[in-house]
Amino acid sequence: MNVNDGKRTGKWNRRALGLGVLAIALFFAAPAGLAQNGQAPSQQGPTAEGALQPGANEAPEKHTWTIDQLVPLTVAQAWQKSGRNEDRFFDMVQDLAAFSAKNRNLVLPQSEEAGRQAGEYIKQQAKADPQQLLYVIVDRAVRKVATPANTGPGQAAK
Repeated sequence: MNVNDGKRTGKWNRRALGLGVLAIALFFAAPAGLAQNGQAPSQQGPTAEGALQPGANEAPEKHTWTIDQLVPLTVAQAWQKSGRNEDRFFDMVQDLAAFSAKNRNLVLPQSEEAGRQAGEYIKQQAKADPQQLLYVIVDRAVRKVATPANTGPGQAAK
């Protein structure tokens, strides 16, 4: 299954979540916090405009991975698969968050505070054990901040 087909549900503030992902990227970066090109990684993090669902003037992102390929990766393996690139790693986290929210019938909040909470949780858990599955961390973060999706009449929430 690939959630990169433009059918993502919910939004997450990219800047807030990005700060936690940036911290993970710095944790796994080359010695002395240098990126592969020898430059220090950006301290600003991803922009606030990005979200789990592309904006009206933004095309859906296409990636070389599928959810089936991301789910079994540890934090360290996902960082390697991203090419040690903050933006690609963040895209992986976004894809996993969308997948988790969809499977759990949850809606990701559109607030910066929720993104910050999720990012901090992901950062803390990834640092504690880089060999744990990234999906497990993201799924737990989603459950902490997401809300149940509205259900139609006669439908029970999962």
